[in-house]
Amino acid sequence: MKDSKTAIIAIIPARYGSTRFPGKSLALISGKPMIQWVYERTKKSRLVNRVIVATDDDRIAKAVAAFNGEAMMTSPTHPTGTDRIAEVAKGLDCSYVVNVQGDEPLIQPDMIDEAVAPLLDDPSIPMGTLCKKIEDREETFDLNVVKVVFDEKRFALYFSRAPIPWDRDGWAGKNQEPGVRSQMPGTESHMYKHIGLYVYRRDFLLSYSKMPPTPLEEIEKLEQLRALERGYKIKVVVTEHESFGVDIPGDLGKIQKHIDRGMK
Repeated sequence: MKDSKTAIIAIIPARYGSTRFPGKSLALISGKPMIQWVYERTKKSRLVNRVIVATDDDRIAKAVAAFNGEAMMTSPTHPTGTDRIAEVAKGLDCSYVVNVQGDEPLIQPDMIDEAVAPLLDDPSIPMGTLCKKIEDREETFDLNVVKVVFDEKRFALYFSRAPIPWDRDGWAGKNQEPGVRSQMPGTESHMYKHIGLYVYRRDFLLSYSKMPPTPLEEIEKLEQLRALERGYKIKVVVTEHESFGVDIPGDLGKIQKHIDRGMK
């Protein structure tokens, strides 16, 4: 049951500008803008007390107001979603902040609760995230699918766009052409894809957003590596739920198919 005190706040960063899909936050899915899908599903989390959309665009703010959601305006100059949610979190009285991606309209509320739970149980954990076992072999070599490896206590060791861990015996000397991949020995049972939902202790988030980018972060273009390079732990929870992001207009059809099949 949710505590009467607002301790856990989910913030959904949403900007209008997108290189591959401008205005995707307002793209209609079954008659509702995508941001509404994300907002309403986040609201169903058992642990989150409040949900806020952080945006720099009046069109998104008006769309949120139209479905009686809460939005806060932020600076248009933020380079990342983390910077955007940190600006909002700075003015909030809470203990934890959940960063829910605004382009995942079918986010499962249980995924949010799974990511939050370890931080509630262990005060030493500054941030947490999710991953899922890779089942589709093509995702192994997809540079847009971020992989993660973690230790026996499920703290992240590294995140990469490359396939990690590398199966030396299985893949050594193999041609990496797409037509050959299906012939490779499978190591998917040992590979996990990262799901970009984060939970932060508020004080850590505010400090983290001020840290300069680190070398590995800039090479991989993965912001979470900043925390690892500076010695902070990231708890990784393995979820059974699938993640369905929208990167390009064509992804909307895939989302619609899941909705038509009755995904709840």
